[in-house]
Amino acid sequence: MDSQENILQQEQAENVKQTEEVVNAEAQETVAPEAPEVETTAPETEATAEDVEPEAVAEEPVEEPAETVAEPEAEPEEIAEAAEEEPATAEEEPAEETQAKTFESKADVLDRLKEIVSEGETPRKDELDMLKTIFYKFHIAEREAKLKEYLDAGGDPEKYQITPDEDENVFKAEMAVIKERRQKAFQQTEAEKQENLKKKLDIIEQIKAIATSPDEANKSYQTFKALQQQWKEIKAVPAEKANELWRNYQLYVEQFYDLLKLNIEAREYDFKKNLEMKTKLCEAAEKLAEEPDVVSAFQQLQELHQQYREIGPVSKELREETWARFKAASTVVNKRHQQHFESLRAQEDENLAKKTALCEKVEAIAQEENKGAADWEKHTKQIIEIQNEWKTIGFAPQKMNVKIFERFRAACDSFFSRKAEYFKDMKQRFSENAEKKRALVEKAQALADSTEWRSTSDKLIALQKEWKSIGMVPKKLGDQLWNDFLAACNKFFEARNAANVDTRSTEHANLATKRSIIEQMKAILEDKAEDAEDKVQELIEQYQATGHVPFKEKDKIYAEYHEVVDKLRSEFNINTSRRKLDNFKNNIKNIARRGEDALDNERGRLMRKYEQMKQEIQTYENNLGFLNAASKKGNSLIDELNKKVQKLKDDCELVRQKIKAIDAENAEED
Repeated sequence: MDSQENILQQEQAENVKQTEEVVNAEAQETVAPEAPEVETTAPETEATAEDVEPEAVAEEPVEEPAETVAEPEAEPEEIAEAAEEEPATAEEEPAEETQAKTFESKADVLDRLKEIVSEGETPRKDELDMLKTIFYKFHIAEREAKLKEYLDAGGDPEKYQITPDEDENVFKAEMAVIKERRQKAFQQTEAEKQENLKKKLDIIEQIKAIATSPDEANKSYQTFKALQQQWKEIKAVPAEKANELWRNYQLYVEQFYDLLKLNIEAREYDFKKNLEMKTKLCEAAEKLAEEPDVVSAFQQLQELHQQYREIGPVSKELREETWARFKAASTVVNKRHQQHFESLRAQEDENLAKKTALCEKVEAIAQEENKGAADWEKHTKQIIEIQNEWKTIGFAPQKMNVKIFERFRAACDSFFSRKAEYFKDMKQRFSENAEKKRALVEKAQALADSTEWRSTSDKLIALQKEWKSIGMVPKKLGDQLWNDFLAACNKFFEARNAANVDTRSTEHANLATKRSIIEQMKAILEDKAEDAEDKVQELIEQYQATGHVPFKEKDKIYAEYHEVVDKLRSEFNINTSRRKLDNFKNNIKNIARRGEDALDNERGRLMRKYEQMKQEIQTYENNLGFLNAASKKGNSLIDELNKKVQKLKDDCELVRQKIKAIDAENAEED
């Protein structure tokens, strides 16, 4: 009997040692690699013209944006709600399967939430965070799109009001139900852990009672086995109590085995049964290497380790071999699990690099100078394209995800803020120009019924000149104002022309006179007399002194007159200006004899006259441009102005040549 007890004591010591090895090994081998960080920041938008986008963003946010955008943040109420962390359970792992799903719209997110509520599910917190992120990404992208549509339609950004989103109310209601359910589940789980703690403490006390009563040890073997089975069936306990609980349990189990006087056959039977169970666990662990879902494989491995821990020892010669086999299978699963998350981290780093490059592009565009509306629209299209590309890129590492998004959104917001300010200023300028043109319309309409033909004509011409100096207004309004202004001007000029009907007989007489002068010029062209130049000059003066001719004959007689005059000048080299210039050059010496400053004074007078003539020419040409573009009537007025302009140009050129002659004379004296 003593030898049997010694054997039992040795085996029990080995059992205790093996148990310590298992616990220590499991503590090292079953620690899960750090789970991938799940992006739970506000949705990314395109800009907006919010954001986008922001989404715009849009997404990009930009979404945005967004006008987009950029991509704007969630409203304060949503942000506060997102900040309320729900209690997480120790069993939660990243919801890889849910993250792999594609949500095309807010409706998809709401369908998933309704499915969770209707089926009574208690989802993981990371899945809820993901659903919340995706929902507000679409929500803000829609809001930025509405803002952009409002701005594109000419709306005032300062008067824009965000319309309530019924989908958001449904989303919050469903999330509230789920949150309450998770809270209840968490509380229930914690209560169960406390209850399990009490049960296990009670089992320890019962084993302690058996282990401290040597006389009752053999009689209580079945009771002990039942208590062990109960211990295995009781699951989770509070984490802070687990290690202490296990140590106490193992202590009294070891004490019980020390006292237990089992026969060798029973002991060997236990070893055999334990070996069979641990062998099955090894096989199950080895099969996990073929499991396609590495996260699921890792979770299953944790359950196998828990079962392995609860199984008693095997024979001494097989202990190391069995444990080595189980440990090797565990290592394969752990490495696959670790590699999986390392791959995710590598992808996140790549995404960060791509997003950084997009930030740099937007920042460069935001710094470019925009010379007009076309440049703003071109750069807006470029940023929207970048926001759309941003939306195709996955999450960056969690520590940088929010920062890189804030950098992107800041660049988009900077551009769209400057754009909004530019078009706001443009709108203000258009408004001011429209008011100025309305004032001119009112003045023209006030003059439209005037019968003071000459003074009113000058006033209307001045108004026309002022009209051309005013900047642009929106096309539709500009056309309306122009038509009103032109109608007022035409009304006056038509009335003035009608009042001149009595002058028609005089015009016919003038026509006969001009035709007679033209015939005399033609005769001079054929005779080629010596005094032809003087006669031609006299006839030209007579022609110019003759008044207006009938409107229908004006162009014809004017063309006939200039044709014969051009031929005369070409034939006889008649140039009145040249003659006047020659006379002036001959008279320069006489001017110089008047005094030292006589030539300088004459030059100053001529310069003033030259500048005055240039101003008059510019004024007439402006009026001619206005009349040519604005009215099909009033050709007589146009012809009259053309004559005045040509005469002014000839006189101006003569004055310029006189100035050059004075400069040449001064140069010779020096």
